[in-house]
Amino acid sequence: MPYIKKEDRAVYQDSINRLAEAVPDDRTARPGHMNYIVSLLIERVYGPQMRYCDHNEVLGFLEGIKAEFYRRKTAPYEDEKIVSEGDLTDL
Repeated sequence: MPYIKKEDRAVYQDSINRLAEAVPDDRTARPGHMNYIVSLLIERVYGPQMRYCDHNEVLGFLEGIKAEFYRRKTAPYEDEKIVSEGDLTDL
């Protein structure tokens, strides 16, 4: 997960909570809203004149987010499902 100092997190919490509440529960609409939020945030932080090093930085942290989410959230979920539903090797 994002490893920033605890005292640095507080500045974001209210805004993140408001954004999370605004995202629809509809599973067909939610991905588009999440993409819009993340894309616009990147655009606002980096500006319209991004350079190659900025693109590399953004791709790097997005890939890190993906890998960390899988490691911390998806893999444990899959492990639970293997236990409850059986592994592919059980077929």
